[in-house]
Amino acid sequence: MTAALPSLALALLCLLRAGAQVPLQPDLDTENVTAQGGWHVIAIASNCSIFLKMNDGMKSFMAIISFMPEGDLAMKLVWPLMDKCQKFELLFQQSGQTGHYIGAQEKRDLRVMETDYSYYAVLHEAHHGKGEPSTALQLLTREQDVSPQLLQKFMELIPTMGLTKDMLAILPKSGE
Repeated sequence: MTAALPSLALALLCLLRAGAQVPLQPDLDTENVTAQGGWHVIAIASNCSIFLKMNDGMKSFMAIISFMPEGDLAMKLVWPLMDKCQKFELLFQQSGQTGHYIGAQEKRDLRVMETDYSYYAVLHEAHHGKGEPSTALQLLTREQDVSPQLLQKFMELIPTMGLTKDMLAILPKSGE
């Protein structure tokens, strides 16, 4: 299982292709994004080939988002693996547009598309690195449970970003 970790990390980094105009959360309030603690990554839709090969074995995981004083975003991901948790941290620089962040020599593009701050957030990530560009949408919730209405809303966003529903993984609860 630990051998799969680098592939899992690569799959998550490999999310999202650039292209379609991606909406941003108007007037993103970074304090409210972090105010209630972490987020559970409940569903992901991606055209990343590594993600598509591994998504059947994935479970929901935690994303802890924090903002630096200069406005940059840090995202700590915590995956449950057998009897321990694996941690991975991503750093993104503010792009100059609220809710839009760029990471890893501008090869990753992260956008906060929508959030109500207290229950859910939808993130869009594009990866422009070596190989094929990829695109992903991520549904984050404060709890591991997701309402059918929110899941339906997320599923309706998938084709608007150039993805298909067969690229969707609804992640089972991790028990963590």
